[in-house]
Amino acid sequence: MAGNAEQILFVVGIGPGSLRQMTCEVIDVIAGADVIVGYKVYTDLICRYFPGKEVLTTPMRQEEERCRLALETAASGRKVVFVCSGDAGVYGMAGLLYEMVAAWPSVRVQVLPGVSAALSGAALLGAPLVHDFACISLSDMLTPWEKIAARLRAAAQADFCIVLYNPASRARPRHLAKACSVLLEYLPPDRPCGYVEHIGREGERSAICTLGELQGQEVNMFTTVFIGNSTSRIVAGKLVTPRGYVSEGGLR
Repeated sequence: MAGNAEQILFVVGIGPGSLRQMTCEVIDVIAGADVIVGYKVYTDLICRYFPGKEVLTTPMRQEEERCRLALETAASGRKVVFVCSGDAGVYGMAGLLYEMVAAWPSVRVQVLPGVSAALSGAALLGAPLVHDFACISLSDMLTPWEKIAARLRAAAQADFCIVLYNPASRARPRHLAKACSVLLEYLPPDRPCGYVEHIGREGERSAICTLGELQGQEVNMFTTVFIGNSTSRIVAGKLVTPRGYVSEGGLR
């Protein structure tokens, strides 16, 4: 079937990885696919829901090879779905697939959204992202730390709520502490914060703390961190950022 017929390569967000947190559209596309392509950690989360599919994976840091594998398989005429955790367009592989697809003129990339960790984590903590917020990845594998620090400073000075992705790994266990040091140049140590680990998966846990306390927390690559803005507060044990509405008590 390679040649004239256009082939669609679906790149989808699977959210945290449980079936109940995937969109109906994503479930339908995966169910109708011949081949699932993705990072093994993510394909392992969903394969039990979709038995009988061929699964193609590559290790971490072989993202270009993974995308090439998906594009070549789609060009051969097979129905291929490329899975990403959370949303494929938020620190996912959708961008790289679009950059590479020109070499496979018979293939069209189509992105289907998923629930990003910023949203699923916020729901567990309360309502920290009701007002403007910024998402910043602390991984310096592709972005120099100096640029990451500059973005942290800009977000803090602009009084954004901040979501931190990729706060730590084995290779960079102190990146969250470094980020907190940057934020503490502008924000008070009692600023309310929270973090969530293994969202929607076994071992899920969440905690609310201050920015000063956050600096000493041990986190991993499956943790998402939330820093409140100047109006954020703890309400009934939950992290809440007011939008500005006047409540019955007169609080905003």
